[in-house]
Amino acid sequence: MWRGEYRFLLKNLILKDFRVRYRNMSLGVFWSLLNPLIMLGVYTFVFTKIFTTSTPHWGVFILCGMVPFNFFALAWSAGTTSMIDNAGLVKRVPVPREIMPITSVLSNCLHLLIQIALLLLVAMLSGITVNFNWIWLPVVWTLEVIFVCGLALFFAAVNVYVRDTRYVVESATLVLFWLVPIIYDFSMIPPQYRDIYQYNPLAALILAMREILLSARPPSHVLLEKLTAVSLISFGLGWMVFRRLKNRFYDYL
Repeated sequence: MWRGEYRFLLKNLILKDFRVRYRNMSLGVFWSLLNPLIMLGVYTFVFTKIFTTSTPHWGVFILCGMVPFNFFALAWSAGTTSMIDNAGLVKRVPVPREIMPITSVLSNCLHLLIQIALLLLVAMLSGITVNFNWIWLPVVWTLEVIFVCGLALFFAAVNVYVRDTRYVVESATLVLFWLVPIIYDFSMIPPQYRDIYQYNPLAALILAMREILLSARPPSHVLLEKLTAVSLISFGLGWMVFRRLKNRFYDYL
């Protein structure tokens, strides 16, 4: 376990990242709400006026995809560059290096909470009632955070040695936007690809959220098992690779 002073540092780094992001911005934290609202408006227009859809509760349906993807993309990117961005601190302060990528992920959890509040508000305004199955929402969101922390640890370590890694992450994020069911329903995916989709933690999370909010039932145990397994494997692998590579960070930063 990290000592108390390290936990204090972790807390302050998270708050610092959050403040720096919105420094000198007139709208400040409101951007965390404005961006998904703008995209929700765009998708609603496109899929109700141009490509017509009969999906009920369209706003909730699309936000179930957008909210976890936005967090995933921002946190993965920030985690990947965290060691380079904090090179001065890493060299001067003798703290566990793992703090840096994990801090980058956790600081984005503040934006995630704001957007989750928006999602739940839209759900209730759409006529979806709060029910006992909502207790599963913190479970699936926690699994996403664990998964992204694993990715951040792995790619932050690799990025110290190979600086092109950040561009690989950016390209992969663009590809993943279309390979997870954000703007289309899982039922549209051909049967031979459905198992693969469910092993993608991001896709599994979106499907679980739609089951909870739109179908008013707990996520299927198969989906939950796959999401849990891949998230824990991701974190374990990321932690192992980071610890293996961190001994020579000082020479490359």
